[in-house]
Parts: sequence; structure tokens; C-alpha cells
Amino acid sequence: MTTTNLTTAPAPVVDLVAVKSRQRAAWGAGDYAVVGTTLQIVGETLCEAVDLRAGMRVLDVAAGNGNATLAAARRFAEVTSTDYVPALLERGRERADAERLTVQFQEADAEALPFKDASFDVVLSTFGVMFTANQALAAMELLRVCRPGGRIGLANWTPEGFVGRLFKLIGQHVPPAPGVKSPALWGTTAHLETLFGAGVSIVAKKKDFVFRYRSPRHWVEVFGNYYGPIVKTLAAVSPAGRTALEADLMKLIDEFDVAKDGTLVMPSEYLEVVVTKTR
Repeated sequence: MTTTNLTTAPAPVVDLVAVKSRQRAAWGAGDYAVVGTTLQIVGETLCEAVDLRAGMRVLDVAAGNGNATLAAARRFAEVTSTDYVPALLERGRERADAERLTVQFQEADAEALPFKDASFDVVLSTFGVMFTANQALAAMELLRVCRPGGRIGLANWTPEGFVGRLFKLIGQHVPPAPGVKSPALWGTTAHLETLFGAGVSIVAKKKDFVFRYRSPRHWVEVFGNYYGPIVKTLAAVSPAGRTALEADLMKLIDEFDVAKDGTLVMPSEYLEVVVTKTR
């Protein structure tokens, strides 16, 4: 009788500090506000999903240029808007000032929020917290600062939708660090149940955000110049690699584009999530 020793390769050790540093640099590249402003409707519908009321204490995490922030402030909530990229917070501040909305802006890391336990009635994040390096820690922080009975509202791209597929495509051209979890996992109910654990109820609904641009080429130009992850990817590849990436982008866009007149009308699926902290 012979015995075979089976060995399993150890999981790669992820340098989360280095990953976070690269992510901060990516989101600081270009000018996300040019893209982010087009997503405003998602912040509005998310505030409706969490049944946001006037006077509620609201925290927007990884707020970017403030779509959920502004939506909550328009509903007369007491809003604190946070992000770890100061330039994005400044864009949100400019928008709030233009609308004469009262918002507190504060630089903060979603994985180490500088607020006391149970400080907020509602915690929001639209396409933001899903990109954190340490997903479990970020989810714990959202729960920690939300009061018992409060709600956490999230908008997360799904793996199957256009943006989820986009990040897979980017990874084919510039592979992510080994062991880093896909942000699109936040767009699946099963993963959210794992992240948030017991003591919550989760209601999730698949929805579409529709990108509307002058043409597919226009979308590539805008995202190539302003959307940090694509800006950094294009900078990291050779001229031939850039040509190949742009060709792959056009092919992916063609798969989702429903316009027939030369413009771009491209639905991208996301998961609208309401997590209620039951205890």
C-alpha cells in the first residue's frame, strides 16, 4: 500500500497597503468627476431605496465627487461626505457650494472610518466601497458606524454587467496583484451575506445604469482620459498594448450597446442593496 502526500500551494500573501496605495493613485489619476457626475441618478434612487428622511445623520463612504452626498443633502439630511482622495472631495464640495447645500466633507479611509460606533442613521456608498482592498474590514466599518436599526445603502456593479466585464478585461491586459478579490463580488448577494454576517437583513435588487455618450468612440475617449483605472492601465501598456486594449474595449461596448443611430446607449447592471442593521 502506498501513500501519496498531496500538498497545496499556500495562498499568496496580499500586501494590502501596497494595493491601497496603487488604488489611491489610480482614482487620483484623470478626473473621475467628469465620469462620476453622469452617475448622479444612482445616488438619487439609492436615497429613495433606503427611505431617507430629513434630519437623518448620513455618511457617504468612498463618496467620489458626491452623487449620494448631494442626493441626501437635497433631502435635508445631515450629511458627512468622505473619500481618501482629496481631489474628489473638492469636486463634491464645489458641487455642494453651487447648489447651496450644507455638507461636511472629511478625508477618510473606508477601512478605518474616524467616527464613533453607531454615529449615523444611514450609511451610503455608490460604486465606492466595493473597490476597497480589504473588503471584510470595510464592511465591518460600515456596520460599526451605523446605529442599530439603521440602514446601509450600496450601489455595486455586478460581475455580469458591463462594468464588471470591463474590470475583467482590464485585468487581462494588466493583471491585478495575486490574491486580490474582485470588487465585483460586492455585486453578488452571496458575497454580501458573507461580508455582513449575522445581525442584518439584506434586500438586493438588480438595476441598470445606462451610459449615454455621443458614440462608442466617445466613451473610450472620455474614460481613457478621465477614469482613473483605465488611465493608469493605458499608461502601463506599450503602444501596441494600448491599441489592443482599445480594440477590446470597442468589442465589449458593441456587446452591450443597444443604440442603432451611432450614439451610445449602454445598460450596465448593478446591485442596489439595502442592509438593515437589526442589532
